[in-house]
Amino acid sequence: MDGSPGMIAEIETGDPIGVFDSGIGGLSILRALRTRLPQESFCYLADSAHAPYGERDPGFVEERACRALELFLKLKVKCVVLACNTASVVASQRLRSLTSLPVVAIEPAIKPAVQMSRSRVVLVLGTSTTLSSASVEKLLQAYGGDVRVLLQACPGLVERIEQGQISGRATHDILEAALRPGLDAGADVVVLGCTHFPLVMPEIVAIAGPQARVIEPSDAIALQLERVLPSRSAVSHHPLVRYFTSGDPLRFQRLLAMLGEKETEVLFWKQTEG
Repeated sequence: MDGSPGMIAEIETGDPIGVFDSGIGGLSILRALRTRLPQESFCYLADSAHAPYGERDPGFVEERACRALELFLKLKVKCVVLACNTASVVASQRLRSLTSLPVVAIEPAIKPAVQMSRSRVVLVLGTSTTLSSASVEKLLQAYGGDVRVLLQACPGLVERIEQGQISGRATHDILEAALRPGLDAGADVVVLGCTHFPLVMPEIVAIAGPQARVIEPSDAIALQLERVLPSRSAVSHHPLVRYFTSGDPLRFQRLLAMLGEKETEVLFWKQTEG
């Protein structure tokens, strides 16, 4: 089933919350949202055909986010969650200019990391686009202070996660190469600045060891969503989660099953380019 206007009436969930990511990374956010707001229905949209976003041109990412918003509006969502750091830093302002719906975006948890660091060295893992963004620069200027904040990209990691390779030697080697310099420099807090990265949390924690605390934003995003939801918004007596992908629905369903979401239906989001 595609995401064209003529098909939407068949798949409406009734006042759901739209959650958008380039692929499966946003599932780390969706889990926290479902835990905090179990009465809510969700529509999760993965732009799998164009993942990952980390090395994409910002204009391309913004355009894909706008197309996701188009589908969410047809599905009559009451709020949009950008469960993708790259899409958040690139497209959140544009989306807010296009809709009156609340748009919840993500930023790397630099502020809390700085507050909890005792060594005054913080390591931030993310994609190149996120780490080089004006949003991250603004966070550094606002909260960096006397703390040394190390920004580290993880080339190839998102691609492996999208392939379902959340463990194994190659994944471990990528993480070791990304984490080790910062840990050796004294980092005692590691910030996961990409929503894909919590899906390999056990590997990250194992490498970081007891010397460093690893933090990610899912619980904070769930709290923020709860704050911005319309106070009288409808909730479902039978909450549903619908999954959409611009890639192969069967492949995405297999990834969901691997991550523990076995009873799922995945719909095909078809959109023409340009």
